[in-house]
Amino acid sequence: MRLNKSRALACALFAACAATFAPFVVRAVAQGGAEPNAAGVEFVTAAELKEKLTKGAPVTLIDLRTANAFASSDGKVSGAIHIKERRLRARLGLPPLRDVPRDAEVVTYCACPNDEAAVRAAQTLTGAGFKRVRVLKGGWRAWLDARGPVEAKPRGL
Repeated sequence: MRLNKSRALACALFAACAATFAPFVVRAVAQGGAEPNAAGVEFVTAAELKEKLTKGAPVTLIDLRTANAFASSDGKVSGAIHIKERRLRARLGLPPLRDVPRDAEVVTYCACPNDEAAVRAAQTLTGAGFKRVRVLKGGWRAWLDARGPVEAKPRGL
């Protein structure tokens, strides 16, 4: 079979994608996790996270809602740390994130329609050496719909 330029380009693109995402799939399957999406991150449902927290499992929660979304809400997921996405990388060297072990479970969430900020944050955390990072599927809205525990925000925010 003779390859034309379009087919050759399509094959090269497929090979590049496979090479890029195969390590994420292998790692997730080896760790017993769900297969990640195309962005290379795993998701957790609100029900799964709620059950985990109810059982007292140690989970570091990172709230990545925008300043406006955070300010206009009544609260946050109980125990969550609110961080602006653009400052996440810098905050990794400061408490409380500095003290989070790299093998601890971390869940990011936002209020974006497709969890975009939470996915980018999960990628940043994975790149910084965190090994068990997942994104709350559906973010803040899914958490509220699941009637997950919410706590009041600190005063002044």
